[in-house]
Amino acid sequence: MLETTTPAPAGPLYVADASRPHRLERALEDLATGFSRWRLAAALARLDIRNRYRGSVLGPFWLSLSTAVSVVAIGLLYSAIFKLPVAGYMPYLAVGLIVWGLVSQTVTDACDSLTSAEGVIRQLPLPYTVHALRCVFRNVAVAAHSLPLIALVFLFCGHLPGPEALLAVPGLLLVAANAFALAIVLGMVCARFRDIPPIVGSVLQLAFFISPVLWKPELLGDQQAWLPLNPFYVLMETVRGPLVEGGVPGMVWLSALGFTLLTCALAFAFFVRFRGRIAFWV
Repeated sequence: MLETTTPAPAGPLYVADASRPHRLERALEDLATGFSRWRLAAALARLDIRNRYRGSVLGPFWLSLSTAVSVVAIGLLYSAIFKLPVAGYMPYLAVGLIVWGLVSQTVTDACDSLTSAEGVIRQLPLPYTVHALRCVFRNVAVAAHSLPLIALVFLFCGHLPGPEALLAVPGLLLVAANAFALAIVLGMVCARFRDIPPIVGSVLQLAFFISPVLWKPELLGDQQAWLPLNPFYVLMETVRGPLVEGGVPGMVWLSALGFTLLTCALAFAFFVRFRGRIAFWV
């Protein structure tokens, strides 16, 4: 009687543990647990601010003071160069500089959102989402110290926003959503490749000059139709437009929403794929 034999596999046989949770499940659990611990992220953000300005008399208000000096100096100079009325240009410049400061500082801090928490990541089983929220809360809190400056500029220039100023709230939510997504993406990429932060700094320098922070889009003439392709401009305009210009074009809102969805999708894909390697990268 002939015996049947099973042929040996041509290559190595890999067996996965069926009880191990999938990457998607772990990523979703991390996000859910991290958002449920938002108070911890806020407390860590407050601790970061205290440590950063320890021994300082004014603390975060030094940033507000330097922004105020920049608004006065640049406002007087550029209003003369662009031949714009000071009372109309100052509010535009003040809101633009503060929102740009929030965006640029958040992007810069996002590069270190995970590497700066190396000790915590290696010793405590905290969700990585907490560190991303910590970065967002910290920069929003610092930027909030400049809100009195906006009120003073509006009062000095006689600018009174209308009810459409409430549209700045969803604009701020879009900025916060992008900041959170970038804290995850850049945090992971910069933890793996330590050469990325200087590149990000150079990109931000270039973005400052090609984005209408100091200048108005009207100066481009017909070429301003291309500005919605600039993610820095559309995010900044969703906050500045309702406060200064009485509203925001629909194309800017659509572009800002599109960039936000794209950034969040990219962050989620990165988080699902590489979350398990973060502890080894930092």
